[in-house]
Amino acid sequence: MSDIANREGRRAIVLLSGGLDSMVSGGIAREQGFALAALTIDYNQRHRVELEAAKRVAAALGVDRHVTLPLNLRAFGGSSLTDDIDVPKDGVMPGIPSTYVPARNTIFLSLALGFAEATGARDIFLGVNALDYSGYPDCRPEFIAAFQHLADLATKLGVEGQGFTIHAPLQHMTKADIAQEAARLGLDAGMSWSCYDPTPDGKHCGLCDSCRLRSKGFADAGLADPTVYA
Repeated sequence: MSDIANREGRRAIVLLSGGLDSMVSGGIAREQGFALAALTIDYNQRHRVELEAAKRVAAALGVDRHVTLPLNLRAFGGSSLTDDIDVPKDGVMPGIPSTYVPARNTIFLSLALGFAEATGARDIFLGVNALDYSGYPDCRPEFIAAFQHLADLATKLGVEGQGFTIHAPLQHMTKADIAQEAARLGLDAGMSWSCYDPTPDGKHCGLCDSCRLRSKGFADAGLADPTVYA
């Protein structure tokens, strides 16, 4: 029996931000035969419009349960997404940018792990990317491997040998690969949201790192970019 056939009837939790990467990750999980539940974290981020995008994407993916969990990371600050710090718009630079939210993927994966164990899911999908990833340390393969180990140590099911699998199917894709994958999966990339600093009239700014990577990805893929930029 194929691996995909083995997954029929199994449930996966998709960490769904509303961005292109998480949408494609969810599309891959659906294609592999998983029944989907989605977890979106409302962390009081600057670009709150992505929460509406997450609702659109969840509906398009046919998830049977979508939890939007409030978690006010502005109480911590430390990022231009959660603090009164300007979002950088001078182009993608070396190093870790100010849009890095301290320990965000560790926090989000921990919440997804709790959701998974509570609902009987054994698989978690997230859209981290280690190539066009703006320097975030919690997008690296080493981080995903370490969290996989933690999941097996930190849970009742893991200790009982029933463990979890952390899926990062986009990890070694470029943004062009991801744009092409969205098209292959029949997903409307225009549903997704990437911009860290939306304009007052609801457009992508076109200048933040996330906008630049998104725009370049569609261009490199030779695909029409459905995004409306300022």
